[in-house]
Amino acid sequence: MATALTDLLPSLTFRHSFPAKNLHQNSPTFLVFPKLSSNLHSSRLTKHNKHEFRFKCSIAKDSTISPSAVNKDGESNSYSVDCVIVGAGISGLCIAQALSTKHGEIASKVIVTEAQNRVGGNISTRERDGYLWEEGPNSFQPSDTMLSVAVDNGLKDELVLADPTAPRFVLWDGKLRPVPSKPADLPVFDLMSIKGKLRAGLGAIGIRPPPPDREESVEEFVRRNLGDETDGSKKEQRHLNLSRIYSPVCFKMVNTGVYAGDPAKLSMRAAFEKVWRLEQNGGSIIGGAFKAFQQKDKTPKPPRDPRLPKPKGQTVGSFKKGLAMLPAAISKSLGNMVKLSWKLSSIQKSSGGGYNLTYETPEGLISVQAKSVIMTVPSHVASDLLHPLSSAVADSLSKFYYPPVAAVSISYPFEAIKKERLIDGELKGFGQLHPRTQGVETLGTIYSSSLFPNRAPPGRVLLLNFIGGATNTGIVNKTEGEIVEAVDRDLRKMLITSNSKDPLVLGVRVWPQAIPQFLVGHLDTLADAKRGLQDGGLHGLFLGGNYVSGVALGRCVEGAFENAAEVAKFLSEYSFK
Repeated sequence: MATALTDLLPSLTFRHSFPAKNLHQNSPTFLVFPKLSSNLHSSRLTKHNKHEFRFKCSIAKDSTISPSAVNKDGESNSYSVDCVIVGAGISGLCIAQALSTKHGEIASKVIVTEAQNRVGGNISTRERDGYLWEEGPNSFQPSDTMLSVAVDNGLKDELVLADPTAPRFVLWDGKLRPVPSKPADLPVFDLMSIKGKLRAGLGAIGIRPPPPDREESVEEFVRRNLGDETDGSKKEQRHLNLSRIYSPVCFKMVNTGVYAGDPAKLSMRAAFEKVWRLEQNGGSIIGGAFKAFQQKDKTPKPPRDPRLPKPKGQTVGSFKKGLAMLPAAISKSLGNMVKLSWKLSSIQKSSGGGYNLTYETPEGLISVQAKSVIMTVPSHVASDLLHPLSSAVADSLSKFYYPPVAAVSISYPFEAIKKERLIDGELKGFGQLHPRTQGVETLGTIYSSSLFPNRAPPGRVLLLNFIGGATNTGIVNKTEGEIVEAVDRDLRKMLITSNSKDPLVLGVRVWPQAIPQFLVGHLDTLADAKRGLQDGGLHGLFLGGNYVSGVALGRCVEGAFENAAEVAKFLSEYSFK
């Protein structure tokens, strides 16, 4: 009898006593029973006192309302949802919004949970004393997807776009040299010799060694296609010359805060797939580009959303009050779907299908029953959480590498800028990149106050500097003062006059595990993790975030829409509705 009772009433918690005549067919009902036989499974019951146990059940078998416990304030201590998204960074927020707006008929109940007390993840905008600065990502490529998200969340009038004609610079032989922005700039481009330019041009059209039958690093791809201007006798000389080529090719990615990695270890296919695919599709970089243009002309484009602004040229974007406006606006749109200060402590498979997640929250322990789960937290966090479910998946996720990076925001008076760095009396440009071979420790500097308006008070210059990365992991052992001193010392070699006063330090943010490195083998490791989910029967459990989609802000947003479609497809086939 006791066993039969527990099988019929799987959601056992005791609460109140109701007369049988008040039982409603479609509502969860709380009953009190006297102390039952010891044969009843104690794991199914919670003791109320020494004479009573209490449990909750639903009288009607076809009830569509999930039983839920309530806390002392009468609020639910459990949720039943179609999808729970773990992590309220830009990926998690955009997945939730895409599910609710594009797949609402399938995923009508969605929540986003975040361990921190704010949304946005690594997006961190600060403001003080007339300064506005970023301590994580600095900008985004204004693709139609990014612009649509901004417009859909009421931020069209808050968008700011940088001047597409602003130059970018690379430090070489003690001088900041402009990077070519158009073909007409190539003849006067002074980072390579005439011989080197010819070799790069021939390689770009396909006169170079064929691709190997293995995955290439960025260094190998660039050297094979564009040359290295060496006789091959000295490894150090090859590395120095590679820096000339690699820096301009990858400047746009580095300038937007991407990777801070080692080109000898980064995977060309995983890190810069669009460039890699040009050669795969067209036989060469130029051939692939030409083929892509032809295909674009042949394929009719859908009408562009007339609400979207039209950026001019290759530029980057942000918002009047910084990047944090975007996650804040999405969170506002999602409303109570976003749960802050919810720390996921465990995730288990449910016997009836789906998953049970337990959270530590300010209101106490909360249980979530979900048909599907998508993890958008960093891979090492996901590894720890998923280890009880699958050691194979956890092992794969633990292999991704995140080096440390420090974001240093400092300000100088305008007079501190070297005169030769001014253009028409102003500091113009996106910023500058510093190859490590050039005797400086700082990876690069973004001219924040030149890039976007109202980032610094009049007469002041705001500079965002990145230091650390895969080739300088010791940054985590330095004090803030030592980090600022290193950045200031580097800037005085190329941008700031040597006799200027010490900079005003606005923020030093050290990210111990900053940017996932798309190393050689990254895609195979990711495939292993996803295969482990399937082999372990973890259907409806998905992986998302920047180590999956790509680390640029725009790729995270695009990847979120892809993740949402994947979750929606699963839910449409879900057998436990």
